[in-house]
Amino acid sequence: MTHGTDETATDETVTDDVLKVVGVTVRHGGLVALNDVSLAVPAGSIAGLIGPNGAGKTTFIDTLTGFTRSRTGRIFFAGESVEDLAPHERSRRGLVRTFQSLELFDDLTVRENLLVAASTPTLRSTITDLFFRKDQHSASADQLMEDLDLTRWADRLPTELSNGQRHLVALARAVVARPKLLLLDEPAAGLDTTETAELSAILARLPERGTSVLLVDHDMALVLGICHTVHVLDFGNVIASGTPTEIRSDPQVIAAYLGQQGDPT
Repeated sequence: MTHGTDETATDETVTDDVLKVVGVTVRHGGLVALNDVSLAVPAGSIAGLIGPNGAGKTTFIDTLTGFTRSRTGRIFFAGESVEDLAPHERSRRGLVRTFQSLELFDDLTVRENLLVAASTPTLRSTITDLFFRKDQHSASADQLMEDLDLTRWADRLPTELSNGQRHLVALARAVVARPKLLLLDEPAAGLDTTETAELSAILARLPERGTSVLLVDHDMALVLGICHTVHVLDFGNVIASGTPTEIRSDPQVIAAYLGQQGDPT
């Protein structure tokens, strides 16, 4: 268990972590949204990020993906510094996020939604796609639907699905291009117990597909049940990092957050 800034994170050498954040600070006018935040996500793992509303969790994801710029600090992704890259450049390197709004194409079927997401357009791919079929995209989408048990909805429109089903399709859209790291911003919001359990089962299989996960959610049963490590933000500061067992019993975390949630078990 560590509290506050991780002193070992000041070393800029990159290890097997798919993500390493060192001393990131973000200000909005006079408000400090993130204060000297340092944390890491090991490759092949699921990490959690929790904290009260307004703690800076979404700001952190926005900063990782380039939608918000930090005043100070470094962001290493897959062994390379990315803080100067635009959002689309980070995405093409495999740093992908979801949004709280699902962003599905309601006039396309589930399979067509995945096909769109499976392709990362470039000038070269646009030209070659004029002459060659996108068989690899179709195969990738079909395999993912089978892996995630979504084939049953392949030909249905998102408007024909329940809220929980739409969440799973949105997750599949983000996963189909095989990102190295997937940043999930409250994927369980609005889901019932059964839907959350299905989401949990899908997330648990993502590292086997080569996708590490940073999960932001208020569902403590989900986060503490599936994550290998958990980081806790409070007023823009990392107040603790550790295993779910360590986080569950940490007095500082209980006082700042878990005590507001009730028993997370």
